[in-house]
Amino acid sequence: MSSPSPNHWKNNDWPVTLLSGGLLILFVVFSLINAEAVGQFVTTTFNWAVTFFGAFWQILLLATFFIGLYIGFSKYGRVRLGNLAEPEFSYFKWLSIIMCTLLAGGGVFWAAAEPIYHFMDLPPVFSGLESSSSEAVQPALAQSFLHWGFLAWAILGTLSTIVLMHAHYDKGMPLRPRTLLYPVFGEKIAVHSPLGTIVDVCSIVSVAAGTIGPIGFLGTQAGYGFETLMGIPNNYPTQFIIIAGLVAIASISAVTGIHKGIQLLSRFNVWFTIVLILFILLIGPGGFILDAFISSFGVYTQEFAQMSSFRGNNEWLGLWTVFFWGWFLGYGPMMAIFITRISRGRTIRQLILAVSIIAPLVTNFWFTIVGGSGIFYELNNPGSVSNALFEAGMPASMMAIVQQLPLGTVIAFCFLLVTILFVVTTTDSMSYTISIVVSDSEEPHPAIRVFWVVIMGAVAACLLFIGEGSVDALQSFIVVTAVPVSLILLPTLWLAPKAAKAMARNQGITASSSIEHETKKEAQ
Repeated sequence: MSSPSPNHWKNNDWPVTLLSGGLLILFVVFSLINAEAVGQFVTTTFNWAVTFFGAFWQILLLATFFIGLYIGFSKYGRVRLGNLAEPEFSYFKWLSIIMCTLLAGGGVFWAAAEPIYHFMDLPPVFSGLESSSSEAVQPALAQSFLHWGFLAWAILGTLSTIVLMHAHYDKGMPLRPRTLLYPVFGEKIAVHSPLGTIVDVCSIVSVAAGTIGPIGFLGTQAGYGFETLMGIPNNYPTQFIIIAGLVAIASISAVTGIHKGIQLLSRFNVWFTIVLILFILLIGPGGFILDAFISSFGVYTQEFAQMSSFRGNNEWLGLWTVFFWGWFLGYGPMMAIFITRISRGRTIRQLILAVSIIAPLVTNFWFTIVGGSGIFYELNNPGSVSNALFEAGMPASMMAIVQQLPLGTVIAFCFLLVTILFVVTTTDSMSYTISIVVSDSEEPHPAIRVFWVVIMGAVAACLLFIGEGSVDALQSFIVVTAVPVSLILLPTLWLAPKAAKAMARNQGITASSSIEHETKKEAQ
């Protein structure tokens, strides 16, 4: 891998940069010309992706999760990644960065809205129960747990990270999405490869679309919040100022790098969120939240197989499970690069535990804190949350929930801050990761990092100017890009175990069994 050059654009991969950036700009231009036609195109391709790839994605996520568990808890779990004897970050710092980057703003937006949606209209798996009743509480949260739980997190950086760790740090391949296919195509995919360029471009466009969506949603969420709390008009100038502020903060964080801005912001965000959670448990419906989490998690584990493999209603799947699977798949390769960059010195077991187990459990509890509170208030005062959600969308649901808590105005401001911080940490981390890919350097020049922050912020601002529907269209487009990305991730199902075995041999973890085998052969 190249070292940073004084001429920071010298090593830049211009075909990848121009194609990925150009596709995002083309999306904006076409939306300006005819937003309705773009929306129809995205809807058509989205439905095609859901119809023909939905079942494949469900199998892929299930296989990724269980193969990851096998590797992590077998003897290969002792493999230390990245040719580093000790981790670069403490466990808390490392986990904080992972949580804040991978959860993103979506974990805040959807934490308020999704449990209420399922509570008001139960998923098909639970069709025999009565919606909007006490018996709907556990199924509503359990379905949300599935969408933001074990399977979603596993695809974001377990098997793919193992493959990248071996290919990059052991074999010297570049830290880029194309390297996921290095064991299949060999070194020819690494440099000046049309296929490699396509793989990198698809991965960048997909993760950029997935990041631009939350940036745009933040403009509407924070705009709605400021209007509700302070009377500031929720119009485009307000939303533009919010996005400009986010771009400024994310740029500063990205420029200072992983060891300073990104990890400091992540740690602050995690501690602030922990304090907020404890506060809600103490002054809010704490008993209901704890009961709901434990009982709903029981339903989640009991019905896990049926929920994760459900194929009975294609329209519902396109709105929910398959939509989320496509969304998380779209993030997959770039998130794996980011996790690879911050996880040197960790063991495979630590990686699997953090990403596939701990992070999903924390996310599920967060969904119970926010969405469970919403269900509690909806049960006791029907319409107090659902009316706002159905009339004004996700931004209104968050405000409707937190304003019913004691000290509701204070809590509302705190939630706005948490939302902003989650989106900022995702934006700075993804701009950093994209910069790694296009510059072929683990420490890309600050100018390149800021460039990608500005590009994503500018696209979000332009799409908001065109209309919120354009942001929704781009968000749905990530599901379309998940089609090629899922094919990139498919080989990790068998490449990750091979990589783990190879690293185990190199580190002497399986050397004893090999010696015993040779001894037996000699004895014969």
